[in-house]
Amino acid sequence: MSTSTTASVSTHILDTSAGRPAAGVTVRLAARGGPTADWQALGGSATDADGRCKDLPALPEGTTRVRLEFEVEAYFGTAAQNQADAQQDAPANRDSGAGAFFPEVAITFVVNPGEHYHVPLLLNPFGYSVYRGS
Repeated sequence: MSTSTTASVSTHILDTSAGRPAAGVTVRLAARGGPTADWQALGGSATDADGRCKDLPALPEGTTRVRLEFEVEAYFGTAAQNQADAQQDAPANRDSGAGAFFPEVAITFVVNPGEHYHVPLLLNPFGYSVYRGS
C-alpha cells in the first residue's frame, strides 16, 4: 500500500505461450533512493495460481528506483509438459538448450511517492514484454 511518502508495487505474470497465468515464479524486489545509490534487496515472493504476487515487501521511504527480478527458468522447466499442448504449432526450443531463452527477467523503473505501480510481465520462452498497468 502506498502512502504519501512511499510508493507501492504489484505484479502478475501471464504466460502468453500457454494463454494462462504463470504460477510458482519467484519474484524478488529491490529498491534504491536515486540513480547512483546502492540497491537494497527487500525480499520477494512467488506468483500464485493467478500469476499474481500479492505479498511483495513494502518500499522504504525515499525510494525512487525499483527493480523486479523474475526467475523464469525454473517455471519453463517445470511447465514444459503443460506447455507442450499449448505450443503444438510453436517452434521447438532448439535454440536455447533449456526451457527459456531468458532465464531471468529484471525490470527497473522509476517511482514517485504516493503512487501505486502495477507492472505485469507477459512471458513466453523466447521473449517478454512489460508495461505499467493499473
